[in-house]
Amino acid sequence: MTALVHRHRSVPRQGIAEAPLAGFTVAVTAARRAEELSALLRRRGAQVVSAPALRIVPLSDDAQLMEVSSALVAEPADVVVATTGIGFRGWVEACETWGLAEALLRSVRSARVLARGPKAKGAVRAAGLTEEWSPPSESSAEVLDYLLERGVEGLRVAVQLHGEPLPDFCAALRMAGADVVEVPVYRWTAPENVAALDRLVESVIGGGVDAVTFTSAPAAAGLVERARLTGEGDRLLAALRGEVMAVCVGPVTAGPLMACDVPTDWPARARIGALVKHLCEVLPESRPVLPVAGHRIRLLGHAVSVDGRLRPVSPAPMRVLRELARRPGRVMDRTELLRCLGDDADSHAVETAVARLRSALGDSRIIQTVVKRGYRLALDAGHCPAGEV
Repeated sequence: MTALVHRHRSVPRQGIAEAPLAGFTVAVTAARRAEELSALLRRRGAQVVSAPALRIVPLSDDAQLMEVSSALVAEPADVVVATTGIGFRGWVEACETWGLAEALLRSVRSARVLARGPKAKGAVRAAGLTEEWSPPSESSAEVLDYLLERGVEGLRVAVQLHGEPLPDFCAALRMAGADVVEVPVYRWTAPENVAALDRLVESVIGGGVDAVTFTSAPAAAGLVERARLTGEGDRLLAALRGEVMAVCVGPVTAGPLMACDVPTDWPARARIGALVKHLCEVLPESRPVLPVAGHRIRLLGHAVSVDGRLRPVSPAPMRVLRELARRPGRVMDRTELLRCLGDDADSHAVETAVARLRSALGDSRIIQTVVKRGYRLALDAGHCPAGEV
């Protein structure tokens, strides 16, 4: 499945141009760098809901990493692949706590070192090592091609993982005759606070979130798996296939979502800053502008842009407005609108919500009452559907 390339508060002293995510609620599922990502989103006007979808196992407590590191000291690799800067540095730092760092670096110094990108290259050099080669594309596939073209039969190849397995990469090396040692740096597992993640799942399903950001494939898989374990898997996926946008840092991160047929978006460069910039472009554009009662309105997450001015709208009136906007210009009766307000809503709930909505939008003409029939958005002449004049 291909990616979809284009798919509350008011912010004081900022217009929508300066705060493109104003009126939207964005979820952050990252464990590492969550505060950085949240700050970038808030700076662009978004409300942020943060709930880590995974937990990073502390390296100093990771017996598996210590065992693999000791094995590489005892039997050095012929080739070492550094896939991430933070992962390679973390590996060396963890070995320092175990008294293995000097021996590990001595064994790696005798190997051919490949660095997947500039950050990995920087970490390799900071450790006093020199890389043999690094691809300009920062692509694992290009590293794999480089190794296979030169031959790996009979070689011991250590691959520093970056929080997730690289099954295709490692399997290809093994098929070519290599003895592959996987170095599980930053192994990820379920979060300690699953209650926060459960609340996030509920918010996504209930329409309280407009976009969910992912910075790693395990986070994407972790959110889906947690929803499945709580019996909400199908509803979560339905929301992500519907109005809630899934935005990833890159195509590898998007993999678990695309496997579930979730439309997924990502920037050209796999960077957090690029992710935020991309979200600022695609999320507002996913909401159409409607010409209504002489105004141009755009429904955001928990606010409405009326002629470029942000107007916060509370949840119940917003649900009514969304229903009307799904069929703009067409009359919807009170029974239809009552359903969107929930099972607990009484017969007067629609009238109350419409009154509050008119007040919030600043022009009562935007929502038109059609006597004995219901309500509709008062689309400007020339935009109304046939038969709705």
